[in-house]
Amino acid sequence: MKHEMESGQRKDGSGRTIPAWHIQEVVARVNGQPVLTAAWGTAVSKNPFLQFGVRGVKSGDKVALAWADNHGVRRSDEVTVA
Repeated sequence: MKHEMESGQRKDGSGRTIPAWHIQEVVARVNGQPVLTAAWGTAVSKNPFLQFGVRGVKSGDKVALAWADNHGVRRSDEVTVA
C-alpha cells in the first residue's frame, strides 16, 4: 500500500515535528464479506506490504482491500480471482 506513514515523532530540517499521518484501518473482503480487519498505528513502516491467505476462494470471486488513514484519506482496490 503506498502511504508515507508518519509517526508524528520525527522532525523536519527546521526542527518542527512532522504531523502524524498513518493508516488506521485495513479491511479485506471476499465477495463483500470481511475476511480480515486490522487496526494499524504509527509503528507500521512506510509503504506497508500486507500478505494474507484466505481459504475457499475460487475463480470469479472478487477480493477487495480498503484502508483509511488518520487524515480521512481512503483507498480501495478490487480484483477478480482468475
